[in-house]
Amino acid sequence: MRRGCLSVGTVDCDVCKSHIPYPERYVMVDEDDKGEEVLEKGGKSVRYCVECAKKKGYARYKEIKGEMVLTFLRESECSITEPLPDKP
Repeated sequence: MRRGCLSVGTVDCDVCKSHIPYPERYVMVDEDDKGEEVLEKGGKSVRYCVECAKKKGYARYKEIKGEMVLTFLRESECSITEPLPDKP
């Protein structure tokens, strides 16, 4: 399970051990003993800075409305196949 987070200034990346300063983004991922993502809640929670998350494939940039946006979502979670309904 992935959770996108904002650092409060006391967070370090569990992979490269770098400090993640306030208010930088990072992702927390539940992983099994092999380092594979667990889709259900459980496993060991591992914190990744943006650079380590990109290397592992947990973060990427996606173009949304002409702007490049950093996302921690899986491709299947952020693909919109239907247009959003109009607001009433």
